[in-house]
Amino acid sequence: MAGFAAATEAPVLLVVGDSLSAEYGLKAGEGWVALLQARLAAQKKPYRIVNASISGDTTAGGRSRLGAALRQHKPAIVIIELGGNDALRGLPLTSTRDNLLAMVGAAQQAGAKVVIAGMQVPPNYGTRYSDEFAGLFEQVARQTQARLVPFLLKGVADRADATDWFQPDRIHPLAKAHPLMLDNVWPALKPLL
Repeated sequence: MAGFAAATEAPVLLVVGDSLSAEYGLKAGEGWVALLQARLAAQKKPYRIVNASISGDTTAGGRSRLGAALRQHKPAIVIIELGGNDALRGLPLTSTRDNLLAMVGAAQQAGAKVVIAGMQVPPNYGTRYSDEFAGLFEQVARQTQARLVPFLLKGVADRADATDWFQPDRIHPLAKAHPLMLDNVWPALKPLL
């Protein structure tokens, strides 16, 4: 019974993301969020991860459901991994930024520390859009004092052999990429633990 009480009292780390965090196309336990839970356990960091990620989600979707997740789970830390689908759908950068600002603000107001996982788009989107999109994550982090993962897929999408690291859709990383994704998140997250 004491083990159950300890598990329920462990601080919650809430991940609000899209398919990159929801293990799309992977076996359960292969994604970076599951690997994070294993790393925390191995390092005796008593956090309980709640993965509230939904494949295909946008910042608007995350924003609309974040309040309920904050009330239900009362997280100590929130990792926001959203924005990629906004770009894929051609949504205005201003709405992506506004949604991220609102999400970070809501999480901080609820007493959580926040990590933003930055994303980049392929070069075929054009230099201006690509630069502005990548920059908006840094802008939001700076404005809110949130921690920033500059590019979740660093070392995966920017490799010379990048096609060998993605599922056939060329959007979703293979299982072998997820430890690298976790290594990208870890430096931003670790000081908050």
